[in-house]
Amino acid sequence: MAEELEEGGAERAEPGVPTWLGCSSKEVSIGMPAGPVLPRPAQELCVIPFSVLDLAPIAEGATPADAFRNSLELAQRAEEWGYGRFWLAEHHNMPGIASAATAVIIGHVAGGTKTIRVGAGGVMLPNHAPLVIAEQFGTLASLYPGRIDLGLGRAPGTDVPTTRALRRDSKSTGEDFPRDVLELQSYFEPAEPGQKIRAVPGAGLRVPIWLLGSSLFGAQLAAMLGLPFAFASHFAPADMMQALHLYRSGFKPSKQLNQPYAMLGVNIIAAATDAEARRLFTSHQQAFTLLRRGTPGQIPPPIDDIETYWSPAEKAMASQSLACSVVGAAKTVERGLNEFIEITKPDELMIAALIYDQAARLRSYEIAAEVQERLGAEERKVRVPAGV
Repeated sequence: MAEELEEGGAERAEPGVPTWLGCSSKEVSIGMPAGPVLPRPAQELCVIPFSVLDLAPIAEGATPADAFRNSLELAQRAEEWGYGRFWLAEHHNMPGIASAATAVIIGHVAGGTKTIRVGAGGVMLPNHAPLVIAEQFGTLASLYPGRIDLGLGRAPGTDVPTTRALRRDSKSTGEDFPRDVLELQSYFEPAEPGQKIRAVPGAGLRVPIWLLGSSLFGAQLAAMLGLPFAFASHFAPADMMQALHLYRSGFKPSKQLNQPYAMLGVNIIAAATDAEARRLFTSHQQAFTLLRRGTPGQIPPPIDDIETYWSPAEKAMASQSLACSVVGAAKTVERGLNEFIEITKPDELMIAALIYDQAARLRSYEIAAEVQERLGAEERKVRVPAGV
């Protein structure tokens, strides 16, 4: 999630707005059949937990300090609205993203909230020594016991020159990721007598670890290690269905988790009307296009006509990458989310909303929480398994 699904009937949706509106549930827009997806184990009808993915976005004309205040306000409101987690993602050298020092901002948010789980979605482990991450998150877990999550990704979260500057060691690559995960896990185990290297704090805390991914690799590794898995479908949906199948079918129980637990990212841009939501979404569409042009910037204000902004090729790329987006008024969002959940059967949804205006962003998350309540009104709540 550090770095989205539309059905085959996508031509009925508004031009340039990838949503689940008006689509059948037989085939996703990227051409991949909706099945097979194994059902959530030991669950019948359930209220799907909703969580928040935040990048501490810096709106055009704002500062990182503004972004940090906005993120804390969002976390406090999300806690009130019943969201389960508030995750921040590591990015570097991005003018519009302030969450580079991820553990620091996690501490800021956890200190300003009371019950919501706060974590990394995620830390890009190849950028760091596993011991350092164990110490950082051991510190956080000691300060905020029972509230800290550690999501791990193997992407750099930046461009190639910045990656080199971060890692210093040119031999450090994502190929070491499985070994680094195991090393990190070991630091959270109780220290053995005579153990030469230990995380202080960290040893014995067993901070819940998640694996993040936008490809099949992460799904297979999470299944093999028996860890919860979060798929970055909010920006890279192409392998989502196959990744879910591989994860669920190949899952091996572990000390942390006895059954598979899959979280999916989805963009929700909600407002009073469909038209207003579509306009708000243009900030995300512009930001995505700027990134692909190699000119990332601060989060731009919305515009009236996105079609005049991008080329046909840029539109096609954005529409595919942002296909797991539900954009509209409350009823539209409810319809789109219901279909998305029916097809993908996630255990949890991680909601992203890259919106320029803070008040509009707060209202979007509030509407999503209201939709979750309606979706679950006639369903039976189930217990989230231990280990997540």
